[in-house]
Amino acid sequence: MQLETGAPAPRFELPDENGKNVSSDSLKGKTYFLYFYPKDDTPGCTTEACQLNDNLTQFKALGVPVIGVSQDDAASHQAFQKKYGLNFSLLTDTDRKVHNAYGAWGERPGRGEGVIRSSFLIDPQGKVKKSWYFVKPDGHALEVLQALQG
Repeated sequence: MQLETGAPAPRFELPDENGKNVSSDSLKGKTYFLYFYPKDDTPGCTTEACQLNDNLTQFKALGVPVIGVSQDDAASHQAFQKKYGLNFSLLTDTDRKVHNAYGAWGERPGRGEGVIRSSFLIDPQGKVKKSWYFVKPDGHALEVLQALQG
């Protein structure tokens, strides 16, 4: 199941790296970027996170928060943020309910079941502005910024 442009974004409430809950309700009224990734401090996930972080000034200038979601716990998120100087929230979805709601868990061609690297621009009304599935980590931050500016 993939979310299409214009679909209502599934609601969520998940703890961040400091144990503070972040919810879709708290983000209502602003565009935000939500991305799902397999695991902290692995090659592809590090590439994607660092490129998002390198472009964070541009996201902030557009008023768009960047939020990562994985199954990793708060301690793992904190270590990942510290190691790479990441300055955006990383949320924990241990039971994969939010992954499932966004279509970010399922069959991956040739790799079995697991996290489908995917990301979403959510508009101020809580609708999917754009979705990406089977994301290639390298260059994705710029792809998202182009979508925001286009």
